Amino acid sequence: MVATAIRPDYALGGHTASLGLCWLPAGTLPGFPDGMVVGQHGSWNRSTLRGYKVVFVPFVNGRPAGPPRDILSRFLSPDERASYGRPVGVAIGPDGSLLVADDVGDVIWRVTGEAECG
Repeated sequence: MVATAIRPDYALGGHTASLGLCWLPAGTLPGFPDGMVVGQHGSWNRSTLRGYKVVFVPFVNGRPAGPPRDILSRFLSPDERASYGRPVGVAIGPDGSLLVADDVGDVIWRVTGEAECG
């Protein structure tokens, strides 16, 4: 069966629990070209935890092109617990910000290209 398997266009690795996905048009966040945003919920049943972040996969001519870049990370505490969150859904808000649903913190993170004071 291995010989008949279809090779994926892009692999993010096993046990990342990549659950959320949305298109990020170029210019939405400074320094990011066209590409996909992926919310990685993370896997709890590995000796070395993976995922627990939001990554960006650049696209060129409608296809993945290049390694993923972290947009949000460091959701794991020093004792390797998901104390700071587990990203799930991702979407672009009406104001052009990136919205990330977090089902541990029960919050929605709003990511923009501007520093906010207040």
